[in-house]
Amino acid sequence: MDTTLYVQLSLLFFFQFAVWGAWYPVLAARLLGPLKMSGKQTGWMYATLPLASFVSPLIAGQLADQYVDPKWLMAGCHLVGVLFLFIAAKTEKFAPLFIVLLAYSFFFGATLALVNAIVLGHADSGTAPMIFIWAPIAWAAIGYALTGWRSTRKVQGDGSDCLLLAAGLSAIMVVICVIQPDTKPQGGGGAALQALSMLKDPVFLAFVIAQFLGAAMMQFYFLGTAQFMQDKGIKSQYVPGAMAIAQVMQAVATFALLGWLYKDFAGPMGTMAIGAACWLALFAVYVLLANGWVIAGSQTLHGLAYVFFINGSWMFVADYADKNINASAQALIILVQNGIGMFLGTQIAGFVMDRNSADGKFLWKKIFVVPMACMVIVVALFLVARALQG
Repeated sequence: MDTTLYVQLSLLFFFQFAVWGAWYPVLAARLLGPLKMSGKQTGWMYATLPLASFVSPLIAGQLADQYVDPKWLMAGCHLVGVLFLFIAAKTEKFAPLFIVLLAYSFFFGATLALVNAIVLGHADSGTAPMIFIWAPIAWAAIGYALTGWRSTRKVQGDGSDCLLLAAGLSAIMVVICVIQPDTKPQGGGGAALQALSMLKDPVFLAFVIAQFLGAAMMQFYFLGTAQFMQDKGIKSQYVPGAMAIAQVMQAVATFALLGWLYKDFAGPMGTMAIGAACWLALFAVYVLLANGWVIAGSQTLHGLAYVFFINGSWMFVADYADKNINASAQALIILVQNGIGMFLGTQIAGFVMDRNSADGKFLWKKIFVVPMACMVIVVALFLVARALQG
């Protein structure tokens, strides 16, 4: 890969995840705190991206495989996203904010499939980790920047600054999309149906089920961690920085471990099983060692889990699928992870949080034992898939 192409793809991945990282990890603290929403309402807010991902990635993937260069689709989606993020920052009531975030998520959800289609259309599983590394760097950099900004303010804000930051980054992303290399559509018909037909393979089916359940349980992390940290004594302005520890580890693991695990040591299924085991360990820490700074340090486990579980899945799908349905195959796994998995996960997490609260306080041990138990099943599914692969 030449230097120009590497810089183009790296910028794309950096700003794509900078936009996401600006608001997604910390929005729950705004909803549960200043806006006084319930766990169930917060779950519905976090369900907007999964709901949108039922539809928009498959539409975008089909368009990218057959008709339109994905860079132009991405640019348009981020341009519309700027408007919706500004509106969301000024909206405080549950119903209107839900509608605005759902509209935004329809466009942002499409970009999650498109960014993988562009990167994995120009890079293989050997070089992709060197581009993936910019996602955790972006997430961490934005987390620390938001922490720094909040620390300099004399008056504690209402948390809407994360949405305004995401809007500004989205505007930059429009330009980044335009300068990407051309990714010509293959023009083959029925790309989405071809991608769905991969489910006939038992190995791929076991992989998809494991991805669904793991993505669902990951929502306990996103809905609960920010408030959990504050309840355990970490001040709100330090929460983004504490959670960004995960992205520091994610960058290290992407650079030093992902390619080796995937290609040489554990294989695709083994790599993803290790990722699920890291989430299992994280939730065990939440349940058994609920000390503020121990919890902050355990964010390294989330970083490892995300790299091996999520990035590993993108690489596996790119290797498994025919090249003429690359965008639609990536859209399928986004549907499973960010659509079905995340949607049900937000609903389950919100329900469990509401059922395990007393006197305005969450009973965190009872909450986090649920994803801890489910991650055991996820690890087992990947091991079954690995055995089926032979």
